[in-house]
Amino acid sequence: MAARRTGMGRRAGKIGALFVALAAAYLYTSSTSLKAADQAMIAAANPHAARAGSDILKAGGSAIDAAIAAQMVLGLVEPQSSGIGGGGFLLHYNVTSGAIESFDGRETAPASASGDLFRKADGSLMSWPEAASGGLSVGVPGLLRMLELAHRKHGRLPWARLFEPAIQLAEEGFIVSPRMAESIAGNADLADFPAARDYFFADGAPLKAGVRRDNAAYAATLRTIAAGGADAFYYGEIADDIAAAVQAATRNPGALTAADMEMYEAHQRPPVCAPYRVYMVCGMGPPSSGGLTTLQILGLIERFDIAGLGANSLGAVHIISEASRLAFADRALFMADSDFVAMPVAGLIDRAYLAERSALIRRDASMGKAEAGAPPGSNRRAYAMQARAHGQSTSHLSVVDGAGNAVSFTTSIERGFGSRLMVRGFLLNNQLTDFSFEAEQDGEPVANRVEGGKRPRSSMAPALVFGPDGNLLLAIGSPGGSRIIAYVTLALIASLDWQMTPGDAVSLPHHVNRNGATELEAESNLEALAPALEALGHEVKIRALVSGLHAVRINADGLAGGADPRREGVVLGN
Repeated sequence: MAARRTGMGRRAGKIGALFVALAAAYLYTSSTSLKAADQAMIAAANPHAARAGSDILKAGGSAIDAAIAAQMVLGLVEPQSSGIGGGGFLLHYNVTSGAIESFDGRETAPASASGDLFRKADGSLMSWPEAASGGLSVGVPGLLRMLELAHRKHGRLPWARLFEPAIQLAEEGFIVSPRMAESIAGNADLADFPAARDYFFADGAPLKAGVRRDNAAYAATLRTIAAGGADAFYYGEIADDIAAAVQAATRNPGALTAADMEMYEAHQRPPVCAPYRVYMVCGMGPPSSGGLTTLQILGLIERFDIAGLGANSLGAVHIISEASRLAFADRALFMADSDFVAMPVAGLIDRAYLAERSALIRRDASMGKAEAGAPPGSNRRAYAMQARAHGQSTSHLSVVDGAGNAVSFTTSIERGFGSRLMVRGFLLNNQLTDFSFEAEQDGEPVANRVEGGKRPRSSMAPALVFGPDGNLLLAIGSPGGSRIIAYVTLALIASLDWQMTPGDAVSLPHHVNRNGATELEAESNLEALAPALEALGHEVKIRALVSGLHAVRINADGLAGGADPRREGVVLGN
């Protein structure tokens, strides 16, 4: 029995009749809870990807196997968001050993990169739009090395088997979804890049929803990787073609080389975990800021009765926003690639430190722009603040397999369609624009400055939650640039404080504060809170806040899932 997606509401009409019909073919209109005998589930951002992962689970594959198969399909049917030309972060839970592992597939800067990477000849800094397109912004892709590392530890099915669904779909063709079509139409400069133009445009016009599109080049690339492993991507012709595309880009040629490709290493890193009320929440540590910032926000609000205040209430929005200000201030000063900078990881989530910071939150007024704190183990004067935050692409999937192992996996090429450079049927990322463009301010270095071989700070925040009994309760995450942190944090609060189902938690209207304006989701009931928030001292902005939350929750009677109604995702169970 399969679980249906919940919370589609008013946005369902935007998906389009064709894609709704496709999604319906994969779903039953049944309860979101599965029978006790049915213990496997995947929630992913596209029905094709969810089906690929579900089929792998049915074939006896592990959660890692299903995640890999789904990701290869996402790179085909949702190319604006993720793919083998990018990177990601993955959390894995081993039900037998109880081990929680995190895998880092973040892109790296070329060895030759320096703090002046985005500085023009006249000494001025590029703007983000100037830098994002072309070769200069491309980091060494890390996705395949990371997935290979995870598969070696936790895969059950052969590596090559996991590529079959994407290869078949790429050769037979798929129906372009409304979201993909809208993304192409909204990124007209794709036409300035020949390979992308040839693929995403037909007769000079962006591909339309409902059109069938194949990708023989992508299928051939996947066949090569399926047969040769990740080495086939990082050595030889594919690596050479990536380096050539970066160096020969007509806009912003870059310096990434085949040697940079060969040197790339994925890492298994310790997860960051902290208690929240009776739960334990685990996330990704540096070079992502997502896990630490999420844990900080939760720690800062723990002294408040958030459950009693209720969802969408003025009090809850105010307190969560104030906590977010404090956490984002620390993020901007301290968080970066810990292989290059000394990060006070334990200090940032130290309970005494968070209690001290939480005391700055007033119920009756906003603090305005927050200053960074001085967590234990930090040298507050060692670094300067970074203010920039960009990137709106990315995808997330959550999986629980039949044995109870789980994956929470966030994957990205940074903004929609990444650098615009397309090689052998896939897009290259523009993740280097996640670095600070300024290497220093007022003579002090910025922690997230560009350095050769360094990984840019990320906001990806895959999360695993454990209940009072120590058993896994929830796997969740989202895309959304630096707003990922707010999306995931709110969904965690909805799940744990307000005891919402996964479908309701991922559908909840968003509010975001990144130590600036408090953003309220347009066309939601949160808009009505704007005057009261302004009276408390908040600057309020109403805007679209398009997340892509995907969650799987383990209940006593089986599994339940939620797929964000703002995207085209579905939940499938076995």
